[in-house]
Amino acid sequence: MDLLRGAYLTASDDDDDDDKNGASNRQSLGLSSLKRHKPDNSFSFTQPEHCAYPSTGLYSSMPRLNQPSDFQFPRQAPAPGRYISKRERALLGSATRIPDANSNTPATTASPVWGSISDSNLPHHITSSLRHQAGSHSQVGRICERLTVGLHGHTKAINAIHWSPNHAHLLASASMDRTICIWNVWNGDQKKARVLSFHNAAVKDVKWSLQGCSVLSCGYDGSSRLTDIEKGIETQVFQEDQVVGVVKFHPDNSNLFLSGGAKGRLRLWDLRSGKVVHEYIRSLGPILDVDFAINGKQFISSSDVSGTNVSENSIIVWDVSRQVPLSNQVYVEAYTCPCVRFHPFDPFFVAQSNGNYIAIFSSSPPFKLDKYRRYEGHGVSGFPIKCNFSLDGQKLASGSSDGSIYFYYYGSSELVRKLKAYEAACVDVAFHPTMPNVIASCSWNGDVSVFE
Repeated sequence: MDLLRGAYLTASDDDDDDDKNGASNRQSLGLSSLKRHKPDNSFSFTQPEHCAYPSTGLYSSMPRLNQPSDFQFPRQAPAPGRYISKRERALLGSATRIPDANSNTPATTASPVWGSISDSNLPHHITSSLRHQAGSHSQVGRICERLTVGLHGHTKAINAIHWSPNHAHLLASASMDRTICIWNVWNGDQKKARVLSFHNAAVKDVKWSLQGCSVLSCGYDGSSRLTDIEKGIETQVFQEDQVVGVVKFHPDNSNLFLSGGAKGRLRLWDLRSGKVVHEYIRSLGPILDVDFAINGKQFISSSDVSGTNVSENSIIVWDVSRQVPLSNQVYVEAYTCPCVRFHPFDPFFVAQSNGNYIAIFSSSPPFKLDKYRRYEGHGVSGFPIKCNFSLDGQKLASGSSDGSIYFYYYGSSELVRKLKAYEAACVDVAFHPTMPNVIASCSWNGDVSVFE
């Protein structure tokens, strides 16, 4: 009886350590032939990409197992006090596992529809202007004079705005209130068309795709997110290990976009694979802004220079394909630059400086600072104030910490108009993509305005 009891004890359902102890017991008892044989159809925790699982029961969320067809999991709860083996504990743990909150899986719920994104309800003069001037980017427009549309809906500061390139009646705004608003600017019924709430923290930047049917956004939740505006659903999530402060589509390849974040990392992403194709590595502070050259072969980055070598890290010109800096001693003054912009035609770019001026640089090697021209008069005062060129490249508009929009002539750097817009800081300005005399702006108090 002692011999049989020793043999049966080794065939238990306990841990693998018991198997080793049982084997040694059998050998000492002369029962080497009494071995526990594992079944051929042992459990294999493999999960196909698409499986049909039972909708009810304890194991409804558990991965499918490779098992005999006549095997059935027990549906009832274990009896109180019953011993639960190691395998069963593992199965129960996988069945009740909570999904990761930082998963890259896009949200499946659609954003609420507030209004129409169609241009069918626009005033006649706006429809006529959009169609008539769609191909006349070279037309010189008048400088804006009056407020025509006020857009209210955000509850906190707005960080960025951007016009849709192909649906030019739509404007996107990104806010610290964790939302992105899509505005049907001249709609007579409801101007707020969509409110996108897929980010889990403040939204830092938003850009329309080159086709104009999706928006790419980024923010403090460490992600960039692509959203289909017509359907109101999130289609892709690009997760990073840093707060993402700026995104920019490649001008020639709509499948590529550049992201820059708080840890100084610059990454070029491919929408088709959802992966990083290039990474631009250098010991940088937080990335403040990026912009591509007209040919798409270079880009410039601006980073926070506190605690670093100012002359090397403030503004860098990069080669896109070779992933190397072409120049790293562009701007040697001890100011950060929250905005950089290439001129749409000429070989120059500008940088908004916290020294309360806009500096101008050559976009050809050796990327020299123009010491005789700068755009002065507005204030930055630590706000992320942005600037932009007009369609014809003849004017440069900038926000200001005093709540005004400043208009400069590009060639002479002369201030030609100051337009009071807000009581709080005016953070961003954006010329309309087809109507030269229209400009949008946003403020630190959460308002969006359109001037003509």
